[in-house]
Amino acid sequence: MDYLLALIAGILQGVTEFLPISSSGHLVLFHDILGFSFSDDLAFDVVLHLGTLMALLLFFRREILIYLKAFCQSFRHWNLKNDSNQRLAWYLLAATLPAGLAGYLWQDQIENSLRSVMVVVVTLIGFGIVLYSADKLFAKVREITELHFGSALLIGLAQAVALVPGVSRSGITIIAGLTQKLKREAAARFSFLLSIPIVFGAGIKKISDLFSGPPLASAELISLILGFLSSALVGYFCIKYFLKFLQNHSLKVFAYYRILLGLIILVIWYFQ
Repeated sequence: MDYLLALIAGILQGVTEFLPISSSGHLVLFHDILGFSFSDDLAFDVVLHLGTLMALLLFFRREILIYLKAFCQSFRHWNLKNDSNQRLAWYLLAATLPAGLAGYLWQDQIENSLRSVMVVVVTLIGFGIVLYSADKLFAKVREITELHFGSALLIGLAQAVALVPGVSRSGITIIAGLTQKLKREAAARFSFLLSIPIVFGAGIKKISDLFSGPPLASAELISLILGFLSSALVGYFCIKYFLKFLQNHSLKVFAYYRILLGLIILVIWYFQ
């Protein structure tokens, strides 16, 4: 496994996991079309996901502790009406269930049956248009603490759609948040918090698959470490500056990028 490719893949994962531009769309471009590959794709997939999970845990460490504490306190003193931390903790749990259940039941089937260049092209362009429309049409007046249960559940249901390649987990959940009149930064923050259990579950599942396969060669460990570190580091700063960006800027640039990327993939695929 080439060290430079390991770094590139980690950087790519760290950026595309959190921006609404689809990590699977970029993997199609860099792996399926341009021919980038690794000697052990499963092992590398595991460490890249663990890297982005580390980025999430580090960046949201304070919020995670607050919501865990509030969740535990709710069993002693149920106060969702007046305690926004308790309310958000339970909303995040409820919103996680649709994607978790869908991933457990259908992830392999969806990825195998829908993993094609044309599916990625259609979802990149289609949801790029939807992202542009949601950013333009809906009022952005609510903070994350003003989220209602029905809105949280809708965002959770939207996250389940991200199993389809090219949709983008962050993209579809941010779109759903915008339709519920969340501010851009609030929609992205809820999206990232919501992704923690899903990324964790996916990482655990992939680790179990990894241990069921042949053992890794020691020569590959450096590349795996590089992929993990670059994914975690880039992912952390991507979260940080993306949230700052959304305080004063729209999401239209990401919609344009999705549409352009979809057209580029389509042209390359056609001429191949």
